[in-house]
Amino acid sequence: MIKQVKTNELFDCQVDYLKELFNSCEYPWEMLPKIKDYAKKLIETGIEGFTKYSDDVLIGQNVKIYPTAYISGPAIIGHNTEIRPGAFIRGSIITGSNCVLGNSSEFKNCVLLDKVQAPHYNYVGDSVLGNHAHMGAGSICSNLKADGKNVVIHGGTEYETGLRKIGGILADNADIGCGSVINPGTVVGKNTSVYPLTSLRGVFPQGCIVKSLDNVVKRK
Repeated sequence: MIKQVKTNELFDCQVDYLKELFNSCEYPWEMLPKIKDYAKKLIETGIEGFTKYSDDVLIGQNVKIYPTAYISGPAIIGHNTEIRPGAFIRGSIITGSNCVLGNSSEFKNCVLLDKVQAPHYNYVGDSVLGNHAHMGAGSICSNLKADGKNVVIHGGTEYETGLRKIGGILADNADIGCGSVINPGTVVGKNTSVYPLTSLRGVFPQGCIVKSLDNVVKRK
């Protein structure tokens, strides 16, 4: 099973205001240091159909923000997205359309493409989530190694990222089971599902079911 890690292998970005960012990065973790300035630039220039929620937050049409949610910029929230009670948006976040940022969930320095769902008690930091990616209740993207060293992506090749913080890279249609931990620099391929309560580490191929680290089967 081939382990894919390049941006164009993991994501089909159809979000107009994110295409430049995705096309400029061979590997998805290369986006992470760019998100803040990229979001600021978009806010300064404006996006058609978006309005200012505050000085450094743009929101699209039909965005639903519950009163107890908190948004710190720079942030861009795509059309028809729902930000549920207690959600904590810590800044440097850009979403596509029809996303769910769930109750008591926290987001910082991340990109979400269209129809991403992180609906219940999730942590998404220094991460890139593809179209239709889903995080089950209580699943988290751990973004800092215990030893504080730079994150290395462990695929068929060892990719030295030069970054201390990388959370999860979830490709289009990745589905993470409830209570799972996505350890720093984990890449989950397209259309791959992960069993609940799994501790993920490394690069997982597309079109698979991850039952445990040593039990990955091709989806039939």
